[in-house]
Amino acid sequence: MNKLEIENLTKRYDDFTAVDNIDLAVAAGEIFGFLGPNGAGKTTTIKMIAGLLKPDGGRISINGHDLSAEPLTCKQETAYIPDRPWLYEKLTGQEYLQFIGSLYSLGREEFNHESESYLALFDLIKWRHHLIESYSHGMRQKLIMTSMLMLNSPLVVVDEPMVGLDPKSARIVKELFRKRAADGTAVFLSTHSLEIAEELCDRIGIIADGHLLTVGDMSTLRQMAGREGSNLEDIFLELTGAWELKEVIHGLREAR
Repeated sequence: MNKLEIENLTKRYDDFTAVDNIDLAVAAGEIFGFLGPNGAGKTTTIKMIAGLLKPDGGRISINGHDLSAEPLTCKQETAYIPDRPWLYEKLTGQEYLQFIGSLYSLGREEFNHESESYLALFDLIKWRHHLIESYSHGMRQKLIMTSMLMLNSPLVVVDEPMVGLDPKSARIVKELFRKRAADGTAVFLSTHSLEIAEELCDRIGIIADGHLLTVGDMSTLRQMAGREGSNLEDIFLELTGAWELKEVIHGLREAR
C-alpha cells in the first residue's frame, strides 16, 4: 500500500511556478529520497505534504486519506521533521514531548515507553527537565526527532535530517529510519547529502525548476543519466545540467 500519493501537484506564486504538475508515490516500507538544487521546489513540496501550504492544483493522499478533504487525519498520520525546528524555548524537553503527545492523543503508557526510548538513544535523558532555550542546535534536532518518531506514524517526512547532528547521532538516525521502514513506515527524505541518499534510499526522485526529472533506484537513474557505474553525485550533476561544474572542479584539481 502507498502511504503517500501525489498527483499533478502544483504550486504557484504569482507568475512563478514553484512546483509544476508532479506525480510520485511512496510505498509502505520504503525510504524515498527527494533531491534537487536550491530553489528546485523541494521545500515547497514538503510543506504541501505536511499541510503547511495549500496546493494550487493536484492531490495529496496520505495513508489512503485525501489531504484537502481530511487535513486533520492526514496530519495525525504524518510525522514531519523540518530542517530548522521551531520549539517552545520556555518549556523543558519533557514538557514539549508531553505537549506533542497530547496533540496526537498518544496514550500515557505508549508515551512513557516511546519517549523514554528515544531520549535514551539520543543521550537526552539528563537534559529532559532543562529548558529548551539551553539546548544546542543538535540537541534541538534530536528533541524534534524524538517528538515525531515516538508517534509511530505511518508516514515520516524529514527535511535535512542530519543537520547539526554529531556522527554518533547521525548513525543512530540512519538506523532508526531503516528500522522504521522495515516495520512498514514510509520515509520521505529530502537531503543535500548525496552520500546519505545513496546509502539509505530505495528509490530517489530528482526535482529541478519545479519539474520532477526522474524517479527510480540507482540502476534506473544511471540509465537515465547515461552513466553506468557512476555514483549519485555524478548522476545528479548530469540530470540537473550541472555537469560542467564537475568538469571545472576537476580541471582546478588537475592544475594544482
